[in-house]
Amino acid sequence: MQFDFDENEPQAVRDERLAAERAERRAVRNAAPVQDFWGAHIGAAIVTVALVVLGWTGKVVALGIVGGVFLLWFGIALAWLRVDGDRGRHALQLAYKATFGWGDGL
Repeated sequence: MQFDFDENEPQAVRDERLAAERAERRAVRNAAPVQDFWGAHIGAAIVTVALVVLGWTGKVVALGIVGGVFLLWFGIALAWLRVDGDRGRHALQLAYKATFGWGDGL
């Protein structure tokens, strides 16, 4: 990816160039479907167990904070993908993997 910046570039030309770069990134991202969810499933399972334990022990504030952080993280990832032009199932899969994909490192 090339980052050419010209401060004298007209806004219309800059918008066109940025739209072309986004379309190129989207095409590369959509070329191969998201298939490896194993780590994301592990991450989601760990978060679910943590939320159940927090709820079971009556730690309502911690439950709200932990659940809210992951919900916010997923929402931001989904909004980012929506702005970048992804729609439907593919956007949900990428947001899910962005939120819980840290399970790959376990």
